[in-house]
Amino acid sequence: MSWKEGASRGSEPATRVLVVDDEQYIRDLVGTSLRYEGFEVEEASMGRAALAAATSFRPDLIVLDVMLPDLDGLEVTRRLRTDGVRVPVLFLTARDATEDKVAGLTVGGDDYVTKPFSLEELVARARAILRRTQGEADSGAQLQFADLVLDEDTREVWRGGVLVHLTATEFNLLRYFMLNPRRVLSKVQILEHVWQYDFEGDPNVLETYISYLRKKLDPLGPPLIHTSRQVGYSLRLPQA
Repeated sequence: MSWKEGASRGSEPATRVLVVDDEQYIRDLVGTSLRYEGFEVEEASMGRAALAAATSFRPDLIVLDVMLPDLDGLEVTRRLRTDGVRVPVLFLTARDATEDKVAGLTVGGDDYVTKPFSLEELVARARAILRRTQGEADSGAQLQFADLVLDEDTREVWRGGVLVHLTATEFNLLRYFMLNPRRVLSKVQILEHVWQYDFEGDPNVLETYISYLRKKLDPLGPPLIHTSRQVGYSLRLPQA
């Protein structure tokens, strides 16, 4: 079933997307494309307006320009995360340097599209983010490996009884590892199953999120995510 088909059913509300860019033609272009695909779209041109819309419109996804006149996209995301708003963010950026992309992911962004971009790519990335942040879990199920517990219903993670706060992408990455314990997973496998790209993904994104998970999990116990050189990663106990 396509997004348009899903949105047309009265019992199934359209997925809401907030598009934030100070350039009118980009807002029009992106907004029109997303509406054609069946999304409900609201637009904002400033960072502070985006923060207000995140509360009133309650989007399922924010498509957010990094360069805004008042608050830039990184600061908008930082404030949303500080306020406990976990809505996924897809950055629009004219900067394609790795450090700029990593900066966006570090503040809690989920993905990025570099300008100029194709509308097909933007829609594909939006769909991928929504697939991995909405309803893949089997209600009530828990996954456990060693002292690590992942609750698919509440989307909470504990290690050694300590609650670990993860972003939506971090949660889904860890979930994939926990569904495949002790198995060495290639970068391609992980990108395909977690990011679900319909095109080639950027392995730098995966390496960044592996680093995030390690920083949150390793202080609570022995390292569980291990690198197999030139192969991939695995979730396992350290070797004695």
